[in-house]
Amino acid sequence: MTQIKPVQPYPALMLQKKDDRALVVADIHIGWERLLSKRGVHVPPQTPKIKNTLLRLIRETKPTQVTFLGDVKDAIAKMEMEEWRDIPEFFEDIQERVPKLQVVLGNHDGNLEPLLPENVEIVPPTGTSFGDVGLFHGHAWPAPELLECRSLISGHVHPTVLIRDPMGFRMTKQVLVKAPCNGMKLAKSLIKRLGAKKSGDNVSAVLEEQYKVKVKVSQLFIMPSFNQFLGGRPINEKKRQKRKREAFIGPILRSGCVNMDEAEVYLLDGTFLGTVAQLKALS
Repeated sequence: MTQIKPVQPYPALMLQKKDDRALVVADIHIGWERLLSKRGVHVPPQTPKIKNTLLRLIRETKPTQVTFLGDVKDAIAKMEMEEWRDIPEFFEDIQERVPKLQVVLGNHDGNLEPLLPENVEIVPPTGTSFGDVGLFHGHAWPAPELLECRSLISGHVHPTVLIRDPMGFRMTKQVLVKAPCNGMKLAKSLIKRLGAKKSGDNVSAVLEEQYKVKVKVSQLFIMPSFNQFLGGRPINEKKRQKRKREAFIGPILRSGCVNMDEAEVYLLDGTFLGTVAQLKALS
């Protein structure tokens, strides 16, 4: 079984199977500060700081590979001039320390491939696996094969918690979320999305017949953004939508197969804050 360990106090996870160690980070959003600049808010370039943090983390953890879980860059489709310089340099410097780099494409990674060194592995948004852990960004449905993993890990949401004190002051903190996931409910939603032929109502039979997959997934980890300068989505914020699922982004969360109320919430230093349902009282 693959071990999943938070790398405290960083917004990162370490996966280990035998001698292989995969360092997983999500949502770097290189170039995000340029959007602020266009709006008149001037923030110094942050890519060097992000890269130095990641290099320090690599020195401490000594992974055999690094997996970037989507949204390497910030511009969704186009490429800014700075990205032609910053992204290749970023990956070349990381590659000197870790020979195997893997990028799972996110919704901000349009036209990313020309910016990456040739031997960086590019994975489609449907994701990949490391041992019995499935990895995908979260803006698209995972591949059916990932349902055979015991755990799924995604990014995309940039989860935070919102805490309001009695005086009305607000504080937000980045968090790691570990949520129960109903594998069969997820499989049913995915089969419907794929338009797979049905064998009655037997979801397991459809998956085995058409995809050679047995559903094992039971939990979902939602990673915080590795770019700690970005904002996030308060997962404990009380919503007034008529439909509760409208508060979530990404097809898996909107499908209702993930029990967010019972999700465990952890600060980056490992502190367990409670469940999302418990933390709603503080928002």
